[in-house]
Amino acid sequence: MFDSDRMSEELRTLKVDVARLLSTAGEEMFESSKDRAEMLADQIKVALAELGETVGEEQEQLHGLITERPVASLASAFALGVVVGFMLRRH
Repeated sequence: MFDSDRMSEELRTLKVDVARLLSTAGEEMFESSKDRAEMLADQIKVALAELGETVGEEQEQLHGLITERPVASLASAFALGVVVGFMLRRH
């Protein structure tokens, strides 16, 4: 009628198969996530390199403007400081 030994053996086999499948799926998900993280890190590195180049170019341009017109640059910085000071004083 009811063969408990056979049923136990099938359940053990099923347990082993499920454990193997879950292990394989977990490893695949880990590898996939790792690959995605590495690709994202590479994209961030490229973006930061481009940003560094842009900031360097802007710094050179700003340095040139300040060197050409030192009095106007000083007056502009002073005016900006006064405006920011008034804004901070209000709040």
